[in-house]
Amino acid sequence: MEGLIIAGTNNTFSVECDDALINCTIKGKVLKQDKRFYNPIAPGDHVQIETDPINESKGQILSVLPRKNTFLRWNVKGRCPQLLACNLDYLILVCTPDEPPFRPRFIDRALAQAEHQGITPVVVCNKWDLAEAMQTDGNEEEYEQIDRRLQIWEELGYKVLRISAKTGEGMQQFAQLLENHLSAFVGQSGVGKSSLINVMDNSCVLKTGSLSKKYGRGSHTTTKGTLIHLTLNESLFDGVKGRVADIIDTPGIRRFVLDDVAAEELAMYYKEFEPFIGKCKFGLNCSHLTEPGCAVQEAVQNGDITPERYDSWKRVHNEIKTGSWED
Repeated sequence: MEGLIIAGTNNTFSVECDDALINCTIKGKVLKQDKRFYNPIAPGDHVQIETDPINESKGQILSVLPRKNTFLRWNVKGRCPQLLACNLDYLILVCTPDEPPFRPRFIDRALAQAEHQGITPVVVCNKWDLAEAMQTDGNEEEYEQIDRRLQIWEELGYKVLRISAKTGEGMQQFAQLLENHLSAFVGQSGVGKSSLINVMDNSCVLKTGSLSKKYGRGSHTTTKGTLIHLTLNESLFDGVKGRVADIIDTPGIRRFVLDDVAAEELAMYYKEFEPFIGKCKFGLNCSHLTEPGCAVQEAVQNGDITPERYDSWKRVHNEIKTGSWED
């Protein structure tokens, strides 16, 4: 039988087959793969299974069918790649202007990983009502810095949405984007991934957590990646019923570490750098840091690459070189 991975931990997976959920283990506990993964299967995977002849609610996974794409990160603790989601139409990168604080380099890393994996990313800034409040609370400079960074991503061709699960701002546009697609929500703890899902489907009651007052960080209310079939709220479609979307809700990530991207290759995945790679005086041997005649540095001076993104690239480049990653 062919099935869809809904969720799983360790060696136990929920597999959807013809509207039934079958609890499966991996036959032999090891799948034939090119390299070791923290988890060899993720929500969104299509697999071949065989059911238990005595108990049809149990089975074994025989193989993973070919994937359209995978989104993953390097798991520092496990020292190997960790699959987060497979076969995606969109990667939804959720951030907030505050509570938790806005961290653009988290998004830049995830964008680079999405470019590396060939997945279409969408940047979603939830809790936009907090950003708008900054303007009236005398924090206009902070607001402008956040909006500027969102504009930079927009100018690079990424879709950016400013929305609020609390006020409903932008939720209709967001739901219409997700309709009839499989998307994974990725972001730090506390950015409101579960709240967004609860607003889009009234039948979902996902647990949402409060922020740590000391650190401004959210708690890990989603403990494992889960694929959820949404029946989208009819109010987001002018009263039309029956609109659907599939979402993979991933656990909050405090630190996103790139997988399989060498420091020397990172510039290839900052999309505005790509036209200048190989045009430096020292060609592909240029580090884009100190060499004379560097086309990338000239592009920064000419305004073709923003100082914000160049600084982000330098920091992530250094993180890869040193193996020391910031939150």
